[in-house]
Amino acid sequence: MTNIDTQETLNQAINSDKPTIIKFEADWCPDCKRMNMFIGDIIEEHQQYDWYQIDRDAFPEAAQTYEVMGIPSLLVFQNGEKIAHLHSADAKSPEDVNEFLNKLEK
Repeated sequence: MTNIDTQETLNQAINSDKPTIIKFEADWCPDCKRMNMFIGDIIEEHQQYDWYQIDRDAFPEAAQTYEVMGIPSLLVFQNGEKIAHLHSADAKSPEDVNEFLNKLEK
């Protein structure tokens, strides 16, 4: 997963013509640390996406713009448009994340 640490990298990820998943997280977030324990396997299973992570606290404007109210949240973008959003309350387990991704792929 590629870290987003500049606005330029964020813009490139969002505007890609390939579906892109951006995980909004924070260092202090226990649910983010839990997701980190299982997200690697999910990335391997869903390689049709480019995967990024961003520290919500470092980019509060992006979090506000894309309605990230809780973390971790997975947002799916393509061609500059947010096409899906897995909110933190629904992203507690590998099963939750896989179910979300499998619905997108149908």
